[in-house]
Amino acid sequence: MSNNLLKGKKGIIFGALNDQSIAWKVAELAHAEGAEFVLTNAPVAMRMGAINELAEKTGSKIIPADATSNEDLEKLIDGSMEILGGKVDFILHSIGMSPNVRKGKHYTGLNHKWYNQTLDVSAISFHKVLQTAMEKDAINDWGSVLALTYIAAQRIFPDYGDMADAKSLLESISRSFGYHYGIKRKVRINTISQSPTVTTAGSGVKGFNEFINYAEQMSPLGNASAEACAAYCVSLFSDFTRYVTMQNLFHDGGFSATGVTQQVIEKFGDN
Repeated sequence: MSNNLLKGKKGIIFGALNDQSIAWKVAELAHAEGAEFVLTNAPVAMRMGAINELAEKTGSKIIPADATSNEDLEKLIDGSMEILGGKVDFILHSIGMSPNVRKGKHYTGLNHKWYNQTLDVSAISFHKVLQTAMEKDAINDWGSVLALTYIAAQRIFPDYGDMADAKSLLESISRSFGYHYGIKRKVRINTISQSPTVTTAGSGVKGFNEFINYAEQMSPLGNASAEACAAYCVSLFSDFTRYVTMQNLFHDGGFSATGVTQQVIEKFGDN
């Protein structure tokens, strides 16, 4: 049931690949709540995914863009404002990729060329998006920008590899740019630290299914679903959260604040 939380709002959504993607769920719910938006993903990702189906479902246009390319981002921002008839009110950055993780490279034995690629795609692209948007004055006052992150930015999760470094950088960019964009245009910038979620990207991490089960038992409310994350994103795009900025917001069922649960303790008891 729609509450029209985003009625009249316009945006850009990065990263919808298939119906497992959090960005896909965000697009579906933002559409249901009255928003108009442009969908974008890297050309190679678009060939792998089903973004055309999402565009048809939500009445959206697609502009392919490599988020690491300043030229592509300029075309994306200009094209989005042309399609949407003016500035945007929200942007979702849902982009993450690590060749080292995909190829099973241990953190202490990284391919550093791939490491640079991880940082560029997963974090520096966020700075490029924000810088391009600011240079083109593309976001309305009191607009909202979100990026998806993970608690491995603060705590060690060995199999998360160099993506942990990328998420740490992503969160720092959110705080730093959040200050400058807030001063200039009242634009708010936040990261959402989501529960482990079954997505195409997440499933590539070694031991992912086992970790999902562990996180479920370590979270008083259980793991947050992709659909629940989408609802949180929509609330942060809405006018009800105008003074929330420069925050890393945990959306993880309480995992981040829990030392141990009785369920986990019992796993180590006498059999």
